[in-house]
Amino acid sequence: MKCPCSEELKEEEEGSQNIGEASASVTLSSNSLNRNLNHLYKTFPNSAKNERGKKLRLEKASAKRERQKMRLKLREKLGEKAVPKEEPRTIENTREHDVTVIEDDDLEVQHDEATDEMNAYFSDEIPPKILITTSPYAKVNTFKFCYELQKCIPNADIFTRKGIPLKKVVKQAKSKEYTDLIVVHEDRKTPNGIVLCHLPDGPTAFFKINSLTFTKNLKKKGESTTHYPELILKNFNTRLGHTIARMFACLFPQKPMYSGRRVVTFHNQRDYIFFRHHRYEFKREGEKAALLELGPRFTLRLKWLQKGTFNSRYGEYEWVLKRHEMETSRRRFFL
Repeated sequence: MKCPCSEELKEEEEGSQNIGEASASVTLSSNSLNRNLNHLYKTFPNSAKNERGKKLRLEKASAKRERQKMRLKLREKLGEKAVPKEEPRTIENTREHDVTVIEDDDLEVQHDEATDEMNAYFSDEIPPKILITTSPYAKVNTFKFCYELQKCIPNADIFTRKGIPLKKVVKQAKSKEYTDLIVVHEDRKTPNGIVLCHLPDGPTAFFKINSLTFTKNLKKKGESTTHYPELILKNFNTRLGHTIARMFACLFPQKPMYSGRRVVTFHNQRDYIFFRHHRYEFKREGEKAALLELGPRFTLRLKWLQKGTFNSRYGEYEWVLKRHEMETSRRRFFL
């Protein structure tokens, strides 16, 4: 037989549980109501302020456009008598004077270019043939980056390097008549550096990789084709920058296929080299061009330049970045 006392105790416990749940739901609903009220109290006065601010910004923008239109009409009316436009002061155009900046008609530079290690490429004697490899036992992201470089650079092959020393890789690349060697280094399973070695006699440069974005992570992207791309090298003004630009140029064929409308850009700004890969399309009967990024996107920073092929022990360094000694001014650049 069941004890009636136990049944009464169970009913009391269930009733107390229901009361507790109801009180908890009431407190939660009251808390949410208070939060909503506080939110409304806060947003109502600010909304009017935001509307006034938005209206003022629109008025200022429209007034600025009107002033620009007036100045443009006045400039068209005056023609040659118009006051020349002022050039804005930037860090680039106020850089410190550098004696190594190249002029257009520098005979010494022309002579050096005619006799340097990369002259065979620029005289169109040897077509570019690129070998891309990695640091020993590289991870997935490093190989992804290598494959994306292969999409950008024509005539490029990927070599899976395991524990082979880099000097042996250089010898093998020379024996197979490769003209350039790209070695992608990694740190914490992420690409963080590139060794670019021009074969067979150098030079060799090491770049740090920053702000790497793979193609799949770009918002609007297109598919790359096998057409030879056009090459843009911008703001390489010094002797050192000129050498680096020539090393980049050696990676690509000299005769681009314009039908593919592919463009590879190396843009130097304050010694940071921005790499971009686009396809362009003409609109309005050639008056306007639209760009579609093909990827990848990354930034390079030159760390050192070495004569000859890679030799970490006995190599002769032409230039090494020593930040605390060399970066003494924001307006001092080396490329």
